[in-house]
Amino acid sequence: MKHLIGFWSLLILGLGSILPVQAQKTAPDVLPVRAFAIAAPAPDEVEQFVTFIDEELGPRNINVLILRVDYGYEYQSHPELRNGEILTKVQAKQMVAICKKHNIRIIPQINLLGHQSWHSNLGKLLEVYPEFDETPHIELPEKYEWPNQDGLYCKSYCPLHPEVHQVVFDLVDEICAVFEADAFHAGMDEVFYIGDDQCPRCGGRDKAKLFADEVWRIRNHLAKNDRTLWIWGDRLLDGKTTGLGMWEASMNNTHRAIDMIPKDVVIGDWHYERPDQTAVYFAMKGFRVLTCNWRKPEVSEKQVEDMYRFRASATKEMKPNFYGMMQTVWSGAGSFMEGFYENKPDREGGNETAWHTFRAMFDKVNELEGQNTLSNP
Repeated sequence: MKHLIGFWSLLILGLGSILPVQAQKTAPDVLPVRAFAIAAPAPDEVEQFVTFIDEELGPRNINVLILRVDYGYEYQSHPELRNGEILTKVQAKQMVAICKKHNIRIIPQINLLGHQSWHSNLGKLLEVYPEFDETPHIELPEKYEWPNQDGLYCKSYCPLHPEVHQVVFDLVDEICAVFEADAFHAGMDEVFYIGDDQCPRCGGRDKAKLFADEVWRIRNHLAKNDRTLWIWGDRLLDGKTTGLGMWEASMNNTHRAIDMIPKDVVIGDWHYERPDQTAVYFAMKGFRVLTCNWRKPEVSEKQVEDMYRFRASATKEMKPNFYGMMQTVWSGAGSFMEGFYENKPDREGGNETAWHTFRAMFDKVNELEGQNTLSNP
């Protein structure tokens, strides 16, 4: 009888390692980070956004809010960089207060290095400080098309310009202070212009080393105030070897920077069309990594299941690196909230929208964690 008991005990333990996460009879796993990333609201949207945080983010157990502020704030350090309708300090503190109520960390974002223009529109930094431009010889077209002979998607600032960091770090410090943040998101995705041959400072240099050095500069500056750096992970993946291509990964050799940057940087690993499992690669390299989705509910649900599976099968050393999930929104806060509250379909009448994905993702997260969540409309 003892032998039979021992056999069945071993069999049950063995099945536990192969059963789906939701079928195992152990205490539910809880993701360290359940994040939502979106553009900061326009000034006239702040009240509605505060309500959205209170009624939607909090009850869904979201614990990190990444706000893309960029130049849309009343900066005191560099008022010349204020752009368009700007948030006030009072409005920023309204968001801080509601997030504190729900134990949500706010992590502000300003795009550094890349994304200093958008198609035919120059970003505020290069508009005011054109000397920071990595590729001043490339002019923005009146009508933007892709592909184009210049390989232009978004401009970058020159990471070796001797004055650029003095300016951008002033903004970083100010925005982190007003949002009482213990971390900062620097973007750093889709950097196509780096180490340009015509740049008098960067030309001929190793693009991976240039990228890694910029990560180190930003990270070290943040560390002075005990803040953590978050970035997107696409430039650290080999686009050719993986077949992921130039958008979700690098085709200009910056991917080698993954072995040159500090391990305390948090990586947002985004894949929007397929649930590619590159989070495992980042985790094995020693980084905390979040899988990031956008507008496909089915893909998002699979990504959530994968993240729990990674954590369930990881060693105790690796498990903390599988840091969580992040819903990304690439529209304004106002248009997202409109689509969310009106339950708008996509252009084909389907559900491939950020707001449908938002519901599906966090419903799945809370289902796997055994927590109550808001139901779909």
